[in-house]
Amino acid sequence: MPKIVLTADRTLMSEYNKHEFLGFAACSPKFIPGWLYTKIFCPPLKEENGGVKFGHCGQRKIEASLLNNSFSEKDVAVVRPDRLNKVVNKETKVLCITTHDPLGLGPASTTFSDLAGKETFTSFFFRKLITDPIIRKHNLTVMVGGPGAWQLTDERIMARFGIDSVVVGEGEITAVKLIENALNGEKLPPFVQGEVVPLSQIPLVRNPTINGIIEICRGCGRGCKFCNPTMLNFRCQSIENIMKEAKLNVDAGNGVLFHAEDVLRYKTKGFVPNEKEVLKLFNGAKKLTDNIGISHFAHASAMAKPSLIEKLSELMDAGSKNCPFLSGQVGIETGSPRLVAKYMKGKAKPFKPEKWPEMIIESHKLLSDNHWVPVETLIMGLPGEKPEDTRKTIDLIHDLSEYKSLVVPLYFVPIGNLQGKGFFRTKCNTSEHWQLLAACINHDFKWVYQLAEENLSTVGMSGWKIWMIKRVIKIMERKLNPYLKIMGEGINPITNPPTNALKNLPINERSYIQTGGMGWRI
Repeated sequence: MPKIVLTADRTLMSEYNKHEFLGFAACSPKFIPGWLYTKIFCPPLKEENGGVKFGHCGQRKIEASLLNNSFSEKDVAVVRPDRLNKVVNKETKVLCITTHDPLGLGPASTTFSDLAGKETFTSFFFRKLITDPIIRKHNLTVMVGGPGAWQLTDERIMARFGIDSVVVGEGEITAVKLIENALNGEKLPPFVQGEVVPLSQIPLVRNPTINGIIEICRGCGRGCKFCNPTMLNFRCQSIENIMKEAKLNVDAGNGVLFHAEDVLRYKTKGFVPNEKEVLKLFNGAKKLTDNIGISHFAHASAMAKPSLIEKLSELMDAGSKNCPFLSGQVGIETGSPRLVAKYMKGKAKPFKPEKWPEMIIESHKLLSDNHWVPVETLIMGLPGEKPEDTRKTIDLIHDLSEYKSLVVPLYFVPIGNLQGKGFFRTKCNTSEHWQLLAACINHDFKWVYQLAEENLSTVGMSGWKIWMIKRVIKIMERKLNPYLKIMGEGINPITNPPTNALKNLPINERSYIQTGGMGWRI
């Protein structure tokens, strides 16, 4: 039995029906039944040889680091949280938990849970994992790391959950040292800042990752003040190492999903994409599989090298039946040039902050012409935001209405260089914020059905699951429509709920509860 067990909460241990972006449903409030959520959005990972067949990319990196540092395969196991009782025994000493959003304090979770007045799946499943009796039964040393570890850096929270040490930042060096110390019976420090890992010491994964995720770059370099990744050193893996991980994943039955804060900036030394290197990267993966995706990109990168977008679309046969569109997450954040200059000047480079709205619109034209669909974020409530800033963002969303995309408005969360600032909450919403929320939701309902129809079938999802997802969306739209009408007029729907409009809902869908937010359930 293993000495070291790596796991994560239920929301991270899934292939999401082979569609990575369905994983964002974990940030939603628990307004749909748990069985439906786990069946449609988050089915459990398949098991193999006592562990998981595919693992979280961050876990696979820690696993590889341990195996590169004198530990054997029998010492380390990556398992699902519901299988801890099958794996953990008296020989197990250390439990390492990867987390993205343990308390539901991330931007997406904060926004949705605060509006709905309900707990998110992320926090629910993390609490379920961390309170598993098997942990106390064997007196395991509990370490937590990952992108959401910052939420746990409070000794009261650690004591409540029985956490021994929290690692914030990179873990390939620091976490391995802590695990060795724990195995030697040493007391661990409660909070540790992970040591920056030199490129040469970032290990190749030994086993396949969920949906073939491959970390091609680490860090960002654009310097946005509200972001954590931008605080990390920017470095890119060699194409040789990337192709080794790609082959490992393809041989296991995966596709390839390139992950970076901006995939288009692979091997660039500035802010204009290195077209030759990016095309070399995609051409290398194309020799292994046609199933290639990306996690993130930037509008400024797309506009700085339009020919790259055109060539990638041609290479990937975007717009065809097998590849209806390419997609990735990208930040708009605001339509206000003033806020761009204040908080994210680097995000606009090589363009000027004052040209931000025009550049965003031109980027959408470019992407639309080449069958790209951006999944975009906005930040509501940046410190010092004024009504005129929000109105400019509303205008920008209206200008983007003709372009197929999804826009996700998020409340400001004080991370990065803005730690210490206050969280933005629903109670802080101005009339303009309600109008912005309505504009974004209306935009998304305009496109989401077509996107679901075009994309979900290409990843092999069964027809009934696609129907169920569209059904859930349709119910959400019907329930939200009465709110959206008054929100569009700048009226607070919480203090002025549209009760008359709700009378028009079918009787079996009128089970709506006012809970300090727009609480509803299916």
